[in-house]
Amino acid sequence: MNALNLLIGLMPMIGWGLFPILTGKFGGKPVNQILGTTYGTLIFAIIVALVRQTPMLTGKAFLFTFLSGVFWSAGQILVFYAFAEMGVSRTMPVSTGFQLVGASLWSVIVLGECATGNAKLIGFSAIILIIFGVWLTTYSEKKLPKEDGGMNAVKGVLLVACAEIGYLGYSAFPQAISVSGFSAFLPQALGMTVVATVFAVATKGNRAEKPFKTRSSYTNIVSGFFFAFAALTYLISARPSVNGLATGFILSQMNVVIATLGGIYVLHEKKTKKEMGFILSGLVLVVIAGSVTTLL
Repeated sequence: MNALNLLIGLMPMIGWGLFPILTGKFGGKPVNQILGTTYGTLIFAIIVALVRQTPMLTGKAFLFTFLSGVFWSAGQILVFYAFAEMGVSRTMPVSTGFQLVGASLWSVIVLGECATGNAKLIGFSAIILIIFGVWLTTYSEKKLPKEDGGMNAVKGVLLVACAEIGYLGYSAFPQAISVSGFSAFLPQALGMTVVATVFAVATKGNRAEKPFKTRSSYTNIVSGFFFAFAALTYLISARPSVNGLATGFILSQMNVVIATLGGIYVLHEKKTKKEMGFILSGLVLVVIAGSVTTLL
């Protein structure tokens, strides 16, 4: 892997690492967060398309990239609910673990990346190390009651597990076609926005919810800009000619370091000294394993 490809591979880490921290700071309910995020992503995608004068995709290419966005929004809505249940610092490592298993196995088994025996062995070992590191970050010294900030870990993990179906579709659909990341970006953003808008309209039926009149729906557009930056650079990184899906995805998931520590220090999600020891140990393992994959 050359230095430029590595730099491209690390760009999503920054955007996706800051993204959940920003949505936590801007607040709002999941419907507000998904609206702001997708609208910000769409604005960013339109600007990129206009600047680069990217032609609009048609046919199968448009459908698959649009569906990629649809799947992401569906999954992200569930993750926003998981944030409310167990916080960013606990949700992100769990989400990372599920995503690495799903996307990496898909790329190795279905797409045939990392074809040599040694590369497969190293790749699977790295995944196992990452999963162990993620498990360390979820350690809790004492069981928190459900009333303590809505920290229902079981419900949160189930939400994240279901969300991974959406995340897998988000990663896999663009790999089934041969288009550039820049060309795929706008149709993908359209798919995200359509799902978010439909969800908001459906939520609007509840009199207590006014997603289109809530301030956080629009302040979270800033969060969407950070997500969009990560999404665009990930689409480029995941192409076979750059880093490939397996390596590109694992590099992007180093965002767990930024998001987890941000949840603790920026969003003030309390941890004991022992829990911090487990968290830092787990994050170190994740970084080491992620670094190993860049040598494949």
